[in-house]
Amino acid sequence: QEFVTVLVRDPRIQKEDSWHSYIDYEIFIHTNSICFTRKTSCVRRRYREFLWLRQRLQSNAVLIQLPELPSRTPFFNMNNPNHVDHRRQGLQEFLEKILQDALLLSDSRLHLFLQTQLSPEDMEACVSGQTKYSVADAIHSFASLNRRFPIEDEERKKGKNDADSDSESSSSGLGPSDDSISCGCKASPASEES
Repeated sequence: QEFVTVLVRDPRIQKEDSWHSYIDYEIFIHTNSICFTRKTSCVRRRYREFLWLRQRLQSNAVLIQLPELPSRTPFFNMNNPNHVDHRRQGLQEFLEKILQDALLLSDSRLHLFLQTQLSPEDMEACVSGQTKYSVADAIHSFASLNRRFPIEDEERKKGKNDADSDSESSSSGLGPSDDSISCGCKASPASEES
């Protein structure tokens, strides 16, 4: 049975400049679906990028009624935990519904959104063939950039890794290492539902 688990969590205030701030959210994906290049990943996205994704998905799947995003309200206060959590829940529900639709799952923009940190402009360029890298290359590159904890690298340098323990994954860059842990995401997807 195929599954896709998506969590939107860990909202953080980011400073754009001295006058502007925004909140971004961690998107954690864990799946066994053949639709996904990586089975586990996490990225950070802001509300504006969700708006872009919805608009692009809708333009490519005209006959499908996409779920709504939480509304953009002029009274949204990023220092109000209730406002932030309400938006987080709405973003998670949006992604959960989208990931149940086979047609939407075939859109490369969705996969780049969920499994890379490319900007919307770079995602568009990649999907339209204007980059030297493919969608799969972009996803693999992002995963390999975020592959290991720094402490694992230290242990490798010191030669503490057992020859039997993980030799194939440390030599080839493939294997059982968990991509979600490597980019700072929490390992247990069910742990955070506040």
